[in-house]
Amino acid sequence: MKRRAIALLAVCEVLAMSLWFAAASVLPQLRAAFPLSHAQEAALSSSVALGFVIGTLASATLGLADRLDPRRLFATCAVVAALANAATTAIEPTSPEAILLRVLVGACCAGIYPVGMKLAAGWATTDMGQLVGLLVAALTLGSASSFLVAAFGTWDWRLPLLAASGAALLAAVLILAFPLGPRGGRAAAFRPAMAAAAWRTPSLRLANLGYFGHMWELYAMWAWIGVFLDASFRAADAGFAGNGWAKLATFAVIAMGAAGSLAGGWFADRWGRTRLTILSLGVSGGCALLAGHLFGAAPSVVVALCLVWGFAVVADSAQFSSSVIELSDPSLVGTMLTVQTSIGFLLTIISIHLLPGVVTAAGWTGAFTMLAAGPFLGAWAMWRLRRHPDSLRIAGGRR
Repeated sequence: MKRRAIALLAVCEVLAMSLWFAAASVLPQLRAAFPLSHAQEAALSSSVALGFVIGTLASATLGLADRLDPRRLFATCAVVAALANAATTAIEPTSPEAILLRVLVGACCAGIYPVGMKLAAGWATTDMGQLVGLLVAALTLGSASSFLVAAFGTWDWRLPLLAASGAALLAAVLILAFPLGPRGGRAAAFRPAMAAAAWRTPSLRLANLGYFGHMWELYAMWAWIGVFLDASFRAADAGFAGNGWAKLATFAVIAMGAAGSLAGGWFADRWGRTRLTILSLGVSGGCALLAGHLFGAAPSVVVALCLVWGFAVVADSAQFSSSVIELSDPSLVGTMLTVQTSIGFLLTIISIHLLPGVVTAAGWTGAFTMLAAGPFLGAWAMWRLRRHPDSLRIAGGRR
């Protein structure tokens, strides 16, 4: 029963989260058809993160996942997000309405991904890291899927968006068949007055710094890696420019994060969360430093490095939330997770918007070096956490 339930939940997450990068996956077509500025391009990606922050805070404050059947909340959010995403095909992407619709998509994703974690936690025993890792893997595959649809054919830019909306509607139907787990009780409430504890408590502060460094890099890398690969292929002049190769490579790079997340969850529960996160952050930061220097190199070399980057950049993602759950007072878990995710996604908005300007001023080497600062800061924080006595509470002592 547990395996079937988690498999169904993972499928629903893959389908519903295809909405996240639906607009980013067709940026080359939009750029060719509309006078998009760098700021507008960035806004089409970052507005989803802004909506997610708004939606997460609203859902946590109102306790929606506890007051409502989480399956129905998931389904409702998936339907609204699908409709908002589909509506963007009827207006110009340069309009303010397009950005507002992307914000709405992001706000609804707050009723999909976090609620999915709650549903998965209802089945968790000693495999919390692995189950959360599975959900992050599903999110990663879902985020990558729009690039896969966009890679095949030279069809209208609207088709990948409509395909993502159709997938989300299917997820809304399937999630209603998900059986609630035996541990699916009431979650810890969000208590704004106690939010400062996330910074005052040393071990929580370090776990959050690790997550913030990770998030500084993750979504900016996901949002712009397709543009980087397309530009690199064109600079190499090796016959790989155009005809979908960059989008297919982008799908593969982002989708590699699913394997990374699954492997990270398995190893973190057995090998140690801080050890896994330090290794993952170090590898992803190193790949960020190298990627810019390989701009214009042979496509096979560039893609090979980016595949490693795509694997490592997500391998640690679920473990920061798992660490916060284990380090927090049980009565403050909801507050600590809300603070962590809200600040983390706010940081992604900054890095997504900064990156194209840095590319213009300092090239891809300078831009990816800026991203690498995040994982290296995160690795330092997790190394400090590993030396803290509270780290013995992580993963049953396997810190």
